[in-house]
Amino acid sequence: MTAAHDHTPRQLLDFYLEAGADALVGKEPVDRFAATDAPPPALATRAPESAPSRPDFTRAGPAIQPATAPQATDEAVMAARQAAKGAGTLDELRALLEKFDGCALKGSATQLVFADGNPKAKLMLVGEAPGRDEDIEGLPFVGRSGKLLDRMLAAISFDRTSVYIANIVPWRPPGNRTPTPQETQICLPFVLRQIELIDPDILVCLGGPSAQTLLGIKDGITKTRGRWFTFNSGKREIRAMPTFHPAFLLRSPLQKRFAWRDFLAVKKALVE
Repeated sequence: MTAAHDHTPRQLLDFYLEAGADALVGKEPVDRFAATDAPPPALATRAPESAPSRPDFTRAGPAIQPATAPQATDEAVMAARQAAKGAGTLDELRALLEKFDGCALKGSATQLVFADGNPKAKLMLVGEAPGRDEDIEGLPFVGRSGKLLDRMLAAISFDRTSVYIANIVPWRPPGNRTPTPQETQICLPFVLRQIELIDPDILVCLGGPSAQTLLGIKDGITKTRGRWFTFNSGKREIRAMPTFHPAFLLRSPLQKRFAWRDFLAVKKALVE
């Protein structure tokens, strides 16, 4: 593997952008590869003169703390369950999410990305979390991966007026990072209620995280895609299928043929 510092600056920028790192974390650039013993000024600390001599562990930076403490997470999950249970319609659910402050992602996102499509659709697709374009427009799957999803749906004679699209996490994580397990747990009651209210005939999980969260499976998407599972919505059992996330297909175009098979199976199941 080639070391990161062997790449040209332009290649590095392209790599970071493709990985979703499109936001700065500081006002001034920092050369992480430069050899230096001095910590950044903001992290520098000075021990009291009376303190005994000991190694200065502050040079490694502050200790990493969990994004959400376990107790706070449990309280937020309980609050989310209570709020989601009280939503009798999709409009009420959206309004509750707008007011919900239990997930820290709300503070860093531009806006809520609730859903798109037809609330009476028989086919519902659920991804993991919004990206940069979705955060700007307030709709799921509108960036490059969204355009690919539109083409995949069109290939089986569907579009956004005949399906319903949502994400497990309705706020964009900073830098397009993967949502933490705590963030997913907190947001899960809302998407579960969303599925219950839509009551689709077929549920498609876009990507491994969506499938693992909603279907309770541990295997990766390569092993589970194209297989039928059962999702219990609380009202009834719904047929569910995991398939590759469009963002993955953009990086691995050879896998599109498998996603095509999955979508054909979904179309067949809908007309049976």
